[in-house]
Amino acid sequence: MQPRNMSMSGVVDLAAVKAAQEAKAKAEQARAEAARQGGTGAVSPADLVIDVDEAGFERDVLQRSAEVPVVIDFWAEWCQPCKQLSPVLERLAVEYDGRFLLARIDVDANQMLMQQFGIQGVPAVFAVVAGQALPLFQGAAGEEQIRQTLDQLVAVAEERFGLTGLTVDPDAEPGGAPQTAPAAGPYDASLNAAALALDAGDLGGAVQAYRNVLADDPQHPEALLGLAQAELLQRVQDMDPHKVRREAAENPSDVAAQIAAADLDLVGGHVDDAFGRLIDTVRLTAGDDRDAARVRLLELFEVVGPEDPRVIGARRALARALF
Repeated sequence: MQPRNMSMSGVVDLAAVKAAQEAKAKAEQARAEAARQGGTGAVSPADLVIDVDEAGFERDVLQRSAEVPVVIDFWAEWCQPCKQLSPVLERLAVEYDGRFLLARIDVDANQMLMQQFGIQGVPAVFAVVAGQALPLFQGAAGEEQIRQTLDQLVAVAEERFGLTGLTVDPDAEPGGAPQTAPAAGPYDASLNAAALALDAGDLGGAVQAYRNVLADDPQHPEALLGLAQAELLQRVQDMDPHKVRREAAENPSDVAAQIAAADLDLVGGHVDDAFGRLIDTVRLTAGDDRDAARVRLLELFEVVGPEDPRVIGARRALARALF
């Protein structure tokens, strides 16, 4: 299975959100089963570093990434920098105590995976979160840089996808069943309902399920993200893209046309275009028109994520446009 590229701060991809929600439900079932059998389901420190090949990639990396961030160390026996980097990653995997899983892939023995990830040289380090791949760094890196990257990875995995890692028991036998750390949250039923609605193509049902969570917890991060994305997809599902873009091009002062085109821009992955379009609209309008463009821009910020550098830059540009 070929990995998908993604920004660490998120793209308009509800599949990743659904994967995390489904993984949480599966983890709860696994914990319940382990409790019935008198076990803990915890993994040993030795289970935090695994060797992966092409045959086991989907099981050991893609499927596991719905439970815990998986960091991939692409290495080769002849690579001297690899011999310096790999031990550091292995030590940090144990030190981070289950917040990520380290998968080691020998590129000489797994040429197809090397090609699929577009690797030009080793060492190369990627991560997979909820089935989506992203590059972390290539070549030699200092431990401080590695730690900063890993800290960002585990923070985003928890905030965006609810992945808080594995429970590690030093006394557990290697090869134990993985277990996610947290117990079921009070809103899991509503979040699972949203995932089921998305699977069925019921965007309205997903929107309502996320709103049910936010009615009790207005700052719930997963519900905020899910609602922003579901509402965006709901807005664009019946649009004629060619018509919308033509109207926006022919009527630069038509605020509704620019807002619709910005929605399409974001769904298509053109984040900077979407933000720039609405910032220009704010700059050129006043009154209710300006406020409509500003509000939609803030909604799109929620879709991408407040820590994304593109959002941070666009917020500064919006402030300049307003004042």
